[in-house]
Amino acid sequence: MLSAMVLAAGLGTRLKPLTEQRAKALVPVGDRPILSHVLDHLWAAGASRVVVNTHYRAREVESYAVVQRRELLLSHEPVLLGTAGGVSQAQDLLGTGDVLLWNADILAEVDVPALLAGHAHAARRLAPARATLLVQPLAKGLGSVGCSARGTVVRLRRESVEEEAHGGEFLGIHVIGASLRRTLPARGCLVGDVYIPALKGGAMLGVVLHEGAFFDVGTLQGYARANRAWLAARSVSSWTGSSARIGPDVVLEGTVVGEGAELRGAGNVARSVIWPGAIATAPIADAIVTPEGTVPVSS
Repeated sequence: MLSAMVLAAGLGTRLKPLTEQRAKALVPVGDRPILSHVLDHLWAAGASRVVVNTHYRAREVESYAVVQRRELLLSHEPVLLGTAGGVSQAQDLLGTGDVLLWNADILAEVDVPALLAGHAHAARRLAPARATLLVQPLAKGLGSVGCSARGTVVRLRRESVEEEAHGGEFLGIHVIGASLRRTLPARGCLVGDVYIPALKGGAMLGVVLHEGAFFDVGTLQGYARANRAWLAARSVSSWTGSSARIGPDVVLEGTVVGEGAELRGAGNVARSVIWPGAIATAPIADAIVTPEGTVPVSS
């Protein structure tokens, strides 16, 4: 039985002012919240037990969980515990065994079965295999991870244990093994307080490479890019929710218009995201429009 956890308890500081209006995990990308995209991947991969941790604007996530088609288990943190502490607190909800972890602000078309298979393969050949990280490959010395030719982590951040074959960017999607889960602190960071000490202590961490695109939706620029990529994946230039109202003199260009939104005025609405329920007046370009106002996005 696959257990998974979506790490969603952060404050969303990088995504302000959007996160002053919604929990970061519930900010819409395309036709649904970020969290829905992540859950679709997990459920499609066969995750039968999914935990989401909460802190900031927790009640919004609780309300979201109630209306989902499958059960979501929530682990509330009155005080932020960090990524390691969050997984540690949720241990009873997650059950025993390996756990797939996914940062709530990362969107990517991940081959989850390949990641799980990569971890299982690493567990058979490494001594011991404590975790397996999904990594976008980069040139040697670049990124947050250094990888060996045999597919293991040899550098995390600036901490190296041997020469690397190439660099890479850790995508915040990983599998943590049961043995390493048992050592998690009550509070702390998975990378800084768990993975780096384990690596320096001789533990082996596996790598699965992700060659496709990924989006850090935790910034305004990344959020805008994720919405454009959502349109491109559907081969449409713009998308409009069925209950949205578009004025006759408004022309959409590379724009997502959410349910119940209204566009007035005349001219182009270009490269923008209009949130559900927002009211905006054309022309608009390179902006995110929420019910509370307009947020410009630099390219």
